Amino acid sequence: QVQLVESGGGLVQAGGSLRLSCVVSGRTFSTYAMAWFRQAPGKEREFVAAIWSSEYAYYADSVKGRFTISRANARNTVYLQMNTLKPEDTAVYHCAAARAANSGRGSGDYAYWGQGTQVTVSS
Repeated sequence: QVQLVESGGGLVQAGGSLRLSCVVSGRTFSTYAMAWFRQAPGKEREFVAAIWSSEYAYYADSVKGRFTISRANARNTVYLQMNTLKPEDTAVYHCAAARAANSGRGSGDYAYWGQGTQVTVSS
């Protein structure tokens, strides 16, 4: 059973930064494509960023240039560095793992999910 545990969320002022981490159990982390999604109250879950096993990364337009996704295979960990945060970034952030080297922007591409970590950006 693959488990994902996120950490690093919190309360930050607009313009500030946070780094989220997601540790994945198991020995095949390096073969998974990984992603971050977020869900704000009353809204649908939305794609934020993804990184393939090749380390190719891509982003939602709303975070491009402000967020950076990365992975450390030796630590079974994926990161999301969030800079220049805005109040509209407030959400619960979830990491997700795909049972494939590549993945898309749809939540259906991902088989495993973490419980999420709250990010709140005050104005």
